[in-house]
Amino acid sequence: MAHTFEELVAKHRAAEAAHEQVLELRDAYGPPAQQQEPGGAQSETYETALRAWRDLARDELTAVNEYARDEGLPRSEVEAEVERAAAWPEDA
Repeated sequence: MAHTFEELVAKHRAAEAAHEQVLELRDAYGPPAQQQEPGGAQSETYETALRAWRDLARDELTAVNEYARDEGLPRSEVEAEVERAAAWPEDA
């Protein structure tokens, strides 16, 4: 599947947002191993957010690899460009 550079940027932003959500939940609930109710609602919420982040990050990596291959560019170069382009205005 061919990806555009804009799609890569969107995938990166989605993965970063999901990662932020995981970090916020971990800060709010504490590390999963220290939660009072293992398997409770908080644990389930955290695990769902963690899986979403991992899925989005994996999809981004796959798309970057395919784009780099299709464009004949080094993957690291594409990753760096995507990160620069995905930086939120307040991060730039």
